[in-house]
Amino acid sequence: MHTTPLTRRFLMTSAAALSLALPLAAQAQGKTELLVYTALEADQIKAYKEGFEKDHPQIELKFVRDSTGIVTAKLLAEKANPQADVVWGLAATSLKLLDKEGMLLPYAPKGLDAIKPHMRDPRAQPTWVGMNVWSSAMCVNTVEAGKKAMPVPKSWADLTQPAYKGQITMPHPASSGTGYLMVAAWLQMMGEQKGWAYMDALHQNMGTYTHSGSKPCRQAGAGEYAVGLSFEYRANKTKKEGAPIAIVLPSEGLGWDMEATGVMKTSKKPDAAKALADWAVTRKANELYAKNFAVVALPGVQEALEYIEVDVEKLLAKNDFDWAAGNRERVLAEWSRRYEGKAEKK
Repeated sequence: MHTTPLTRRFLMTSAAALSLALPLAAQAQGKTELLVYTALEADQIKAYKEGFEKDHPQIELKFVRDSTGIVTAKLLAEKANPQADVVWGLAATSLKLLDKEGMLLPYAPKGLDAIKPHMRDPRAQPTWVGMNVWSSAMCVNTVEAGKKAMPVPKSWADLTQPAYKGQITMPHPASSGTGYLMVAAWLQMMGEQKGWAYMDALHQNMGTYTHSGSKPCRQAGAGEYAVGLSFEYRANKTKKEGAPIAIVLPSEGLGWDMEATGVMKTSKKPDAAKALADWAVTRKANELYAKNFAVVALPGVQEALEYIEVDVEKLLAKNDFDWAAGNRERVLAEWSRRYEGKAEKK
């Protein structure tokens, strides 16, 4: 089997990552241990885990967590011998790739009918169900921008101005779902020719491409860069923690994806896996998602985030998930050919 460097990294680290899933403690307590692969933020997992286990004390969740691109490649690398029972909190575009490979179990969770129709696999027996939307956002350090007489950008186009040279950081789209949703949005919004031309110009001002969707906002908050391209949850949290940032939702439209849930077809614990899929669409679960994201799958639950002052749902760019999933490999290869030179070391 041909393996990419990214895939080889997963194969080499599988044993270490899966050490999180040692079953002895759960067996001693008579619990069913469920292995969950996720790209959820580390600071979200605790609350979600506690919420589920309170309602299902007979099941213990063990998480293998990394950035979206890392988890996606790991799952695909393990196709011949899947380890995960459930994928919970991974991009819908990634779950579409798993579905294409026949790795997901068609299953309609209890309560599915209440979920927004555009936030689920439309088939009667879906292989994935959305949890929440996460969308691109700029974190702009107003102190650093002031020192450098740099205007606060209002649009994606503004970022190509000479004033921002070396002052921008964004996620690497092969490692980070946040990075890929931006790239996919630019190519869809602008058309491929203009989209690549835009990224060529943006690259001239780029300081570095990180391997985390959250890191650019944290870097901007700390003053390492003036502008960090990230997503709205991390922007809101960084500002809430006191960083001197302005949150900018670009006027042309926001790249976005859905975090979603899917049951692995090969799980040897299908009842427990389905219990998690059922719980993931409940009001209780959606109320937890709504503490982090402005758009969730269950109507009537979401609340405005403290520092996101506009209706995010109205700003979402048109996003063809089939296009984004189907062209991912081609787009990432072209992106890497053009811009890999400024990627941070792994």
